[in-house]
Amino acid sequence: MISLTIKEIADIVGGTSVNIDEKKIITESPEIDSRKVTADNYFIALPGERVDGTDFAKEAIRAGASFVLMTTDLGIPAIIVKDSLMALQQLAKEVRARMNDCTFIGITGSHGKTTTKDLLGHILPIAGKSVVPRGSFNNEIGVPLTILQCTDETKYCVLEMGARHIGDITALTKIGAPQIGVVLVVGSAHVGEFGNSQGIAQAKGELIASLQSDGVAILGTYDSYSPKMQSKPGVKRVLFGENPECNVRAADIEFREGRAHFDLVAASGRAPVALRLLGMHQISNALAAAAVALEVGISIESVAAALSTAEISSKWRMELHDLHELLFINDSYNANPESVSAALRTLVLLTQERGGSSWAFLGKMHELGESEAEEHLTIGRLASELGVDHLVSVGTDLYLNGLELSHLAGDEMSTHYALTQEEAVRFLRHIEEGDVLLIKASRAEHLDELSEKLIAGWQVKYE
Repeated sequence: MISLTIKEIADIVGGTSVNIDEKKIITESPEIDSRKVTADNYFIALPGERVDGTDFAKEAIRAGASFVLMTTDLGIPAIIVKDSLMALQQLAKEVRARMNDCTFIGITGSHGKTTTKDLLGHILPIAGKSVVPRGSFNNEIGVPLTILQCTDETKYCVLEMGARHIGDITALTKIGAPQIGVVLVVGSAHVGEFGNSQGIAQAKGELIASLQSDGVAILGTYDSYSPKMQSKPGVKRVLFGENPECNVRAADIEFREGRAHFDLVAASGRAPVALRLLGMHQISNALAAAAVALEVGISIESVAAALSTAEISSKWRMELHDLHELLFINDSYNANPESVSAALRTLVLLTQERGGSSWAFLGKMHELGESEAEEHLTIGRLASELGVDHLVSVGTDLYLNGLELSHLAGDEMSTHYALTQEEAVRFLRHIEEGDVLLIKASRAEHLDELSEKLIAGWQVKYE
């Protein structure tokens, strides 16, 4: 965090200091987890659905926190405020306003946000000290916390912006005020909350609408809405994709060992990229990151080289585990129709290269609203059309309704229903060396646990 005295912090948030030396200078960003505090930072006691941060305030002080920003005076070093979340946001807004030499980059989209910010976290340090969100810090808490990680030396700050309601991103832009706005794609994630794709596009478009006249809008061409998003007069518009009319594009695309190879093409030149990230769908994320990097002045050769060495740092996103001739693809962090479709295509291509059978262990996709049944059935049909050998529907029969259940034999896709993860693990007896397994579902289904069980079960065979 930029250096602030405790008195400055109290004045910014309109709070009252108690039992504390107001002259002390704070240099580290705050924590909302009392187990992570140090003597150089402080704890923000936020209310939660299950627990209240106030319950951990004394624990944070015992752990060494300089003070607690909270709503209740417990007789410990603290800044007392009316609303701790509002105080967090106000503090972040003020810090953002003081950082005139830092470029703030906002990223949104129905999917790909976390991978894109991870890629930027690998590329941007070429040009200067950079801050990217920890995990999926993309809401009214995560965005302020990301901003507060900035120091006086930070040159680039990436803000991941998610939305569950109209107006959510507008609220985040008032805190972060990004100069560069990136919309990756308008898909069907959260369609149950927005009603339809137009509602999703409206929500994502709030980022572009917020940009000032000297801002830059970086827009994907993977849906019909993003390229048409409205911006203020004077905002520079940069399109990325695989079409010749895109300002930043991928050309001569090839797929080798599950990974995309292509030429990165922009006005500044052309350079080869060999992604280490799994799946053809990573091209769009790479192009978005490239467009940002090129816009801030990094050479196309440096961007291409960085993309070719980048690894995913966030868990459970197309993680690849090759164990005893069996390939596991753990993509269990989240799921929507677009991302499941992309993962299935990757599964089939990898299986073709290895010569074994493909297994798709799919759990439920959440937040699809009235289209839930049809979207799941569409994925089931797609798996069959792509040539997936085995579809195991875990904890739901939505992928199988309307599909004819079959046994572990025959040339067509075999379909199976596992009520529990334990039942799904039993299919290991039918899995052979050379096979490829995909595990994917919405986060609430906890299929990361299934992935661990499948891997452990397979390893037992070789003990």
